Amino acid sequence: MLYYLFHYLDSLGVPGAGVFDYISFRAAMAIITSLLISMVFGKKIIALLKKQQIGETVRDLGLEGQKAKEGTPTMGGLIILASVLIPTLLFAKLENIYVIIMIIATILLGLIGFIDDYIKVFKKNKEGLAGRFKIVGQIIVGIIVGSMLYFSPDVQVHENIPVTENMPNSVDVTEKHQEAAPGTKWVMTKDMTTTIPFVKDNEFNYNWLIGDTAKSYGWMLFIPVVIFIIIAVSNGANMTDGLDGLATGTSGIIAIALAILAYVSGHIEFADYLNVMYIPDSAELVIFISAFMGACIGFLWYNSYPAQVFMGDTGSLAIGGIIAVFAILIRKELLLPVLCGVFLAENLSVILQVSWFKYTKRKYGEGRRIFKMAPLHHHFQKLGIHEAKIVSRFWIIGLILAVMTIVTLKLR
Repeated sequence: MLYYLFHYLDSLGVPGAGVFDYISFRAAMAIITSLLISMVFGKKIIALLKKQQIGETVRDLGLEGQKAKEGTPTMGGLIILASVLIPTLLFAKLENIYVIIMIIATILLGLIGFIDDYIKVFKKNKEGLAGRFKIVGQIIVGIIVGSMLYFSPDVQVHENIPVTENMPNSVDVTEKHQEAAPGTKWVMTKDMTTTIPFVKDNEFNYNWLIGDTAKSYGWMLFIPVVIFIIIAVSNGANMTDGLDGLATGTSGIIAIALAILAYVSGHIEFADYLNVMYIPDSAELVIFISAFMGACIGFLWYNSYPAQVFMGDTGSLAIGGIIAVFAILIRKELLLPVLCGVFLAENLSVILQVSWFKYTKRKYGEGRRIFKMAPLHHHFQKLGIHEAKIVSRFWIIGLILAVMTIVTLKLR
């Protein structure tokens, strides 16, 4: 909203108002505003949660320090959601299709998590929202996101490719932007093209899987892929949210990498230099991810060990979904197994543990376990490692994975 106010003031010739045209300035303002909201107003929200006795109910899993967490305020994800959405509304271009998609996805996924927390806290049902209803909600979000991406005329990709005689579904846009490299030209396409990591010619088109004759039905493949990614990453973040600051810090590190990837993808000079897809208008996503980064860092002020507040499913389902949708928008979803390696490991540890337990129970009459406890962070707790050390080491691993993700821009 402030963007439009200052844009109007700039048209009137007000000195300094034009600074709001710069992505870097608005991104910086989004981070600062997000930090202020999460740290200043977060304290008041935590006090309100305590007053309303909205506390965590902890099941006895035999873990050190677990009982001390009993009664800690939960549903702190509301702080994260406010810290993401308010700066985005203030500093981003709200007619931008990518910003619209991110706002819709954030609200819907936050709502699913809020309903789950509400049932746990107010209805005194430890199980919360049934898993099948969570999945249904995530599927609906995936359908909405996938449909908007696939069918919106505002979603386009510009690629710098070798000149050939036949370029179907392409338009030469060299004159609209800048000179392309010798022997190449920028072309605009509506195809659902994405990026394959560690590959030289690193573009992959979902339509190729179904053939040219069925391109009009490409959405039947693309939307299920979007649904799967959202479910996987959202639940991965939910699994990771088991130790003080673990999911928050890991998500903040992921956000930094995504901000860099979004800025590069939305800047034609950098896209040309790095030979990556240029996605018009996607640079506006830097505002959103900057707010998300600030929200994670600000929330970590209260969520680090020993936590004064937990995010609950209101936060964990939302932050996982935000990361998934954001990566899809900038066509970097195939990088998620690397970038979100911590989430992936947590997810796989649960899947392997449950699958092996059921298999051995059928075969030997008693269930056996791969890990002492799943998700993975609880396994290390059972080994006697303090949770603060586990969290720090997971952050270090997340940082290494984020660097590896960024390096894929040139390492092919």
